[in-house]
Amino acid sequence: MHKILEKRQLSYDKERDQSVYYFKVEAPEIARNRKAGQFIIFQIDETYGERIPLTIADANAEEGWIAIVFQTVGATTRKFAATFNVGDSVPVLVGPLGKPTHIEKKDGIIVCVGGGIGIAPLHPIVQANHKIGNKVVTIIGARTKELLFFEDEMRAASDELIVVTDDGTYGRKAVVTEPLKELCEKEKVSEIVSIGPAIMMKFCVAAARPFGVPITTSLNTIMIDGTGMCGCCRVKVGNETKFVCVDGPEFNGYEVDFDNMMQRMTAFKDKEREADHKCRVGLDAGKVSA
Repeated sequence: MHKILEKRQLSYDKERDQSVYYFKVEAPEIARNRKAGQFIIFQIDETYGERIPLTIADANAEEGWIAIVFQTVGATTRKFAATFNVGDSVPVLVGPLGKPTHIEKKDGIIVCVGGGIGIAPLHPIVQANHKIGNKVVTIIGARTKELLFFEDEMRAASDELIVVTDDGTYGRKAVVTEPLKELCEKEKVSEIVSIGPAIMMKFCVAAARPFGVPITTSLNTIMIDGTGMCGCCRVKVGNETKFVCVDGPEFNGYEVDFDNMMQRMTAFKDKEREADHKCRVGLDAGKVSA
């Protein structure tokens, strides 16, 4: 059992009725062994609960905790946010899983680009690059000011932080690819790391391509089971089929077939919406069902 040490709501999307939550959870073994880019699997019911993969957003090996950040996009995440509080315990928490991010000293700058909920899994990658002395420029973006989070954390771990919003309510009015392209034009960019919605990563790759800058993309949003057994996270990378949870979650962005990935991500949308609706009704009635 893993005790919840801290719980915070980071943002709320009124239009979609979705919130982003931060949970700090007691997990000393995972905290000691995790590396940037790796993820955990958690369940809110140890017998019948849905398995949810989440990238570790932060950790402290000495204090023995990890942080997970998630969006209430379905029944399990909504129930988790609504019914678990500080002092409660997460019954199942497994990790660290997945291949860690390759971190090495580079001559030029590392540009880290995070969009929406992708800001959370980007955070440990920014931290790891900063720790070994790389110059890190971080770009974070969201549709509007209220949906941004981790600004202070990213600023602390970056040499420069660029904040953009689609509607201009905070930072620069732009999409993340605009400052990314400008940096590629003006600076010696050694590597780009992009994490966010699939469409955002696709356009980050397009922005980087004319400059030939290596770009790493994290495809964690398509994961379900987290062990490779369900096969739902199959993606086309180059001429091969890869499973994100065991072969990734990070891949060379130039080789990822994002159109195929986005098409496959819609496969369970109807069932997800149905389950989420039932959960909302149950929460409103004070009767939460799995």
